[in-house]
Amino acid sequence: MTNAGILVLNAGSSSLKFAVFALSGDSDEGTVVLRGQISAIGSAALFRAWNRFRRSAAESESRAVADLATHQKAIEYALAWIGEKSDGMQLIAVGHRVVHGGPERSASALVSDALLHELDVLSLLAPHHQPHNLAAIRAVRAVAPDLPQVACFDTAFHAGQPEVARRLPLPAMYREMGLQRYGFHGLSYEYITSVVAEHNAGQLPERLIVAHLGNGASLCAISGGRSIATSMGFSTLDGLLMGTRSGSIDPGVLLHLMREEQMAEPDLSNLLYNQSGLLGVSGISSDMQVLLSSSERGAVEAVELFCYTLMRSIGSMAAALQGVDGIVFTGGIGEHAAQIRQTVCENLAWLGVDFDVAANTAGASLLTRAASRVRVWVIPTDEERIIARHAVRVVRTAGLAAGPAAEVEPPRD
Repeated sequence: MTNAGILVLNAGSSSLKFAVFALSGDSDEGTVVLRGQISAIGSAALFRAWNRFRRSAAESESRAVADLATHQKAIEYALAWIGEKSDGMQLIAVGHRVVHGGPERSASALVSDALLHELDVLSLLAPHHQPHNLAAIRAVRAVAPDLPQVACFDTAFHAGQPEVARRLPLPAMYREMGLQRYGFHGLSYEYITSVVAEHNAGQLPERLIVAHLGNGASLCAISGGRSIATSMGFSTLDGLLMGTRSGSIDPGVLLHLMREEQMAEPDLSNLLYNQSGLLGVSGISSDMQVLLSSSERGAVEAVELFCYTLMRSIGSMAAALQGVDGIVFTGGIGEHAAQIRQTVCENLAWLGVDFDVAANTAGASLLTRAASRVRVWVIPTDEERIIARHAVRVVRTAGLAAGPAAEVEPPRD
């Protein structure tokens, strides 16, 4: 498979992140050679990309791009740039992050008309993510119809959870309508599970809690490498306080808003998804770094509530595991907000965490002392690598990788 590559796409409502992995021989593992993103699709689009993922001035590009009104236009533009930079690389597949795979999908799958229809139906369960993921799949079909595509589901890692962990306290008829706990951020959890042993003398911690903390945030309790509980449930609203999402909230509050404030569903949805969380509590920003650098009361209260919610939820995950051997912080906040890690971990001494403040401040991977019963690490996540890995395996299993690949061509005048 000479000069073959995998394109990974992660599409949002007005953004497109991409990465290209070069493959070598029969290995499932690729080497990232190109990475970038297009933001503000449909308005003042901005293209940013990095060649060979060296984020230096010499290796990066950033430019405003007119006329990128749709995901299809953005994908056409990205493919043209990839063709210009990839030295004749042939793409054998495109891997997509798809937030929702439904109750039965426990593995990535080759995209077909039937699968697209199945995933379209699930848009009702993930209206803020799923339609955009599927728009990217359709855009690739329009640009390169013969290029195999693989859907990689954020819910799949949690599909094997115990039945009791997935059940909602509602009449059984609603379970038949798809109302259950699903869990998300599974691609990130899968990646961390695959590499944590490298930080622990080659051993996967038997009872592991992973904190994926970013604009979206959740926890996962992992026993023997398998998800057994997670803080997100039916939707990506559940669980931890997030950048603009509320996290768990008493349903009585929602009933009150509907009854006393006559709040309609669109307004309630906007409140919970876009105006709450760090932004709502602080009244300042959804950006944790902005809040940490502010002395304003709202910022202090938002950070305090974030940490409090996180500490309580870690206790819940520890209960599900009946103890804990390791904790991993990942995601933008988890990887970069040392103050958050310190506040949380110093309040987990009861759990067996002997926190090393100096290691945390220095940006070390291991944040606990040698005698700590529970080890704590910071490990950067890499969802794109997991998607690339799945895409390679799916197309090879389907016998498609040996066939004609799609050559990435540079843009034409």
